[in-house]
Amino acid sequence: MIFKIVGRDAWASACQEGIYRGSPDDLRDGFIHFSAPAQLRGTAAKHFHGQADLVLVAFDEKLFGNALLWEPSRGGDLFPHLYGTVSTKVAIWEKPLPLGADGVPQIPEDIAP
Repeated sequence: MIFKIVGRDAWASACQEGIYRGSPDDLRDGFIHFSAPAQLRGTAAKHFHGQADLVLVAFDEKLFGNALLWEPSRGGDLFPHLYGTVSTKVAIWEKPLPLGADGVPQIPEDIAP
Protein backbone atom coordinates (compact mmCIF):
# COMPACT_ATOMS: atom_id res chain seq x y z
CA MET A 1 0.00 0.00 0.00
CA ILE A 2 0.93 3.62 -0.51
CA PHE A 3 -0.50 6.60 1.30
CA LYS A 4 -1.46 10.22 0.77
CA ILE A 5 -1.85 12.80 3.53
CA VAL A 6 -4.59 15.20 2.49
CA GLY A 7 -6.57 18.00 4.07
CA ARG A 8 -9.98 16.73 5.14
CA ASP A 9 -11.85 19.39 3.12
CA ALA A 10 -9.72 18.82 0.01
CA TRP A 11 -10.37 15.07 0.16
CA ALA A 12 -14.11 15.61 0.72
CA SER A 13 -14.23 17.91 -2.33
CA ALA A 14 -12.31 15.38 -4.41
CA CYS A 15 -14.72 12.63 -3.33
CA GLN A 16 -17.68 14.76 -4.43
CA GLU A 17 -16.05 15.19 -7.84
CA GLY A 18 -14.76 11.61 -7.91
CA ILE A 19 -11.19 12.67 -8.80
CA TYR A 20 -8.24 13.78 -6.72
CA ARG A 21 -6.00 16.02 -8.80
CA GLY A 22 -3.38 16.67 -6.13
CA SER A 23 -2.34 19.31 -3.64
CA PRO A 24 -0.88 22.66 -4.69
CA ASP A 25 2.58 21.10 -4.23
CA ASP A 26 1.59 18.13 -6.40
CA LEU A 27 0.28 20.40 -9.13
CA ARG A 28 3.49 22.47 -9.01
CA ASP A 29 5.68 19.36 -9.26
CA GLY A 30 3.64 17.65 -11.99
CA PHE A 31 2.85 14.48 -10.03
CA ILE A 32 1.02 13.37 -6.90
CA HIS A 33 3.34 12.70 -3.97
CA PHE A 34 2.64 9.48 -2.08
CA SER A 35 4.52 7.77 0.74
CA ALA A 36 5.31 4.17 1.55
CA PRO A 37 4.51 3.10 5.14
CA ALA A 38 8.07 3.61 6.41
CA GLN A 39 8.12 7.14 4.92
CA LEU A 40 4.90 8.42 6.51
CA ARG A 41 6.29 9.74 9.78
CA GLY A 42 8.99 11.74 8.00
CA THR A 43 6.51 13.09 5.49
CA ALA A 44 4.09 14.12 8.24
CA ALA A 45 6.83 15.88 10.22
CA LYS A 46 8.44 17.65 7.26
CA HIS A 47 5.43 18.69 5.20
CA PHE A 48 2.41 18.73 7.54
CA HIS A 49 3.71 19.99 10.90
CA GLY A 50 1.06 22.12 12.61
CA GLN A 51 -1.65 21.35 10.04
CA ALA A 52 -4.92 20.19 11.54
CA ASP A 53 -7.86 18.43 9.87
CA LEU A 54 -5.83 15.97 7.83
CA VAL A 55 -6.73 12.48 6.66
CA LEU A 56 -4.53 9.58 5.67
CA VAL A 57 -5.77 7.83 2.54
CA ALA A 58 -4.57 4.35 1.55
CA PHE A 59 -4.23 3.01 -2.00
CA ASP A 60 -3.12 -0.21 -3.65
CA GLU A 61 -0.14 0.92 -5.71
CA LYS A 62 -0.72 -1.88 -8.23
CA LEU A 63 -3.85 -0.10 -9.48
CA PHE A 64 -1.79 2.77 -10.90
CA GLY A 65 0.31 0.70 -13.30
CA ASN A 66 3.02 2.54 -15.22
CA ALA A 67 1.69 5.95 -14.11
CA LEU A 68 3.29 5.33 -10.69
CA LEU A 69 7.06 5.73 -10.57
CA TRP A 70 9.36 5.22 -7.60
CA GLU A 71 11.78 8.13 -7.78
CA PRO A 72 14.58 9.43 -5.55
CA SER A 73 13.58 12.14 -3.13
CA ARG A 74 14.35 12.94 0.52
CA GLY A 75 17.74 11.44 1.37
CA GLY A 76 17.83 9.50 -1.91
CA ASP A 77 14.96 7.28 -0.73
CA LEU A 78 12.60 6.15 -3.49
CA PHE A 79 9.14 7.69 -3.16
CA PRO A 80 5.99 6.79 -5.12
CA HIS A 81 5.01 9.55 -7.56
CA LEU A 82 1.82 9.30 -9.59
CA TYR A 83 1.79 11.00 -12.96
CA GLY A 84 -1.94 11.47 -13.35
CA THR A 85 -5.07 11.87 -11.26
CA VAL A 86 -6.69 9.47 -8.81
CA SER A 87 -10.23 8.19 -8.86
CA THR A 88 -11.33 8.58 -5.26
CA LYS A 89 -13.28 5.33 -5.63
CA VAL A 90 -10.04 3.33 -5.59
CA ALA A 91 -9.11 4.52 -2.10
CA ILE A 92 -9.00 1.53 0.24
CA TRP A 93 -9.75 3.61 3.34
CA GLU A 94 -9.23 6.98 4.97
CA LYS A 95 -8.43 7.75 8.60
CA PRO A 96 -8.23 11.06 10.47
CA LEU A 97 -4.74 12.22 11.49
CA PRO A 98 -4.89 14.07 14.80
CA LEU A 99 -2.00 16.33 15.71
CA GLY A 100 0.33 15.18 18.45
CA ALA A 101 1.50 17.45 21.25
CA ASP A 102 4.55 18.24 19.08
CA GLY A 103 2.34 19.46 16.24
CA VAL A 104 3.10 16.49 13.99
CA PRO A 105 0.19 14.46 12.58
CA GLN A 106 0.05 11.11 14.37
CA ILE A 107 0.43 8.14 12.01
CA PRO A 108 -1.35 5.05 13.39
CA GLU A 109 1.10 2.50 14.84
CA ASP A 110 -0.37 -0.35 12.78
CA ILE A 111 0.61 1.45 9.57
CA ALA A 112 4.06 2.83 10.38
CA PRO A 113 5.49 1.28 13.54
